[in-house]
Amino acid sequence: MSKMKVGIQLHPQHTSYDAYAEAVQKMESLGVDSIWNWDHFYPLFGQETGNNNHFEGWTLLAAMATLTTRVEIGTLVTCNSYRNPSLLMHMANTVDHISHGRLILGIGSGWFEKDYTEFGYEFGTAGSRLRDLRENLPIIKERMTKELPSPVRNPIPIMVGGGGEKVTLKITAEYADQWNGFGPPETWAHKNGVLDKWCAEVGRDPKEIVRTASVNMENDIPDNLDAYAEAGATHMIVSMPCPPPYEKIEQLVAWRDSYNG
Repeated sequence: MSKMKVGIQLHPQHTSYDAYAEAVQKMESLGVDSIWNWDHFYPLFGQETGNNNHFEGWTLLAAMATLTTRVEIGTLVTCNSYRNPSLLMHMANTVDHISHGRLILGIGSGWFEKDYTEFGYEFGTAGSRLRDLRENLPIIKERMTKELPSPVRNPIPIMVGGGGEKVTLKITAEYADQWNGFGPPETWAHKNGVLDKWCAEVGRDPKEIVRTASVNMENDIPDNLDAYAEAGATHMIVSMPCPPPYEKIEQLVAWRDSYNG
């Protein structure tokens, strides 16, 4: 049985860099397995507070690599629309080296329209963004084989985030090393089963894809964690503000340690 992992997605909004850096280091010291940010240009919520501070995901990720020594790091998830796929892989390889092989390359098709319109990207449609993702993933994987120096962790694991049953989960079966889906547990379990079906359809061993779950801080810790594990999740990732409620992180780590025996 795979060892259970737990991670925190720390919101890069409504905060200062110094506060964010302090929280990243504190979370590693508490024993989490992974720390994530997100790939947006504006706060996703909470603008009514008047504090609209926000930091860019990949430059922040490079800093996170230098702030930590043990945890895996990643962007949950990178928006495929914002960067040329070869450039993205070159960026990923650089962060992989800065972190000495601790990067997970999370990616999705994108959805937050304000990012697109304010920064001059074409928003398109959900279908066109998914087509772009499908076209770019093979380019990313090919570029990985050409990077010099070669990645420290070779290949760098690619995580696809999303739950679209007709396209996103098929793309995951075709190209991803990891999948991230959302709860509640029964929803996550259903999507996980759909991914297994797509693996069978495309000739992929479903055991090759690590299953991660984005779980809710208020509703799922600790009450629903066992349900996600029973459904097949082996890495629980909890989204939290900065600074985070450290008592929730302690509960999460304690649950993992008890689960792993």
